[in-house]
Amino acid sequence: MPPDEEPVPDEILTSASDRLEEDELSLADNEAILHSLSELTPVFEHDRTYFVLGNYDHEPIRRLNLVVDRLNRRPDAYAFMMSDVRGGWDNGIQKFCLIADLVTHIVGVAEKEPSGFLVEQGMLVGTEEYFEKSHVLKRAYPDADEAHPYGWMEDAVFDLLAERGRLHEWRTEEDLVGAVKKIP
Repeated sequence: MPPDEEPVPDEILTSASDRLEEDELSLADNEAILHSLSELTPVFEHDRTYFVLGNYDHEPIRRLNLVVDRLNRRPDAYAFMMSDVRGGWDNGIQKFCLIADLVTHIVGVAEKEPSGFLVEQGMLVGTEEYFEKSHVLKRAYPDADEAHPYGWMEDAVFDLLAERGRLHEWRTEEDLVGAVKKIP
């Protein structure tokens, strides 16, 4: 680490170390993971950090980039997507957990086909620490033929977030920008 960079806080290293110890990784894997995490120094330099999840297909990623852009316009905020953390990760869940441990907010952008972060949604509600920092921007489909376009599993996640005031619906990109403003 260059001398002008802040060191990674001890509690983050401890959390990352605990997660790494749970899996048997080679020294090379550990070094690659720590190198990837070192690329996230902006997370340690800002008061609010946003890990944005969603679909990386052509149109949906445009909306993810819109969310990241709007969050990054806030004073002392840093927003990014999982794809911004380089490295050859064999275990995407491990990557998600290590990054989610570091940030102050996890923001999901849910769209019907496909949501882009279905596995992570289960982890959001299955881990109290992640649930407490999660917000989801759910696309509403008023003309949908079916009553529940997302399916029962996702609807359950959305219901739990809605009960806490952390589910924000949108239909248009203009609505999406408005929904982003509701995230602390």
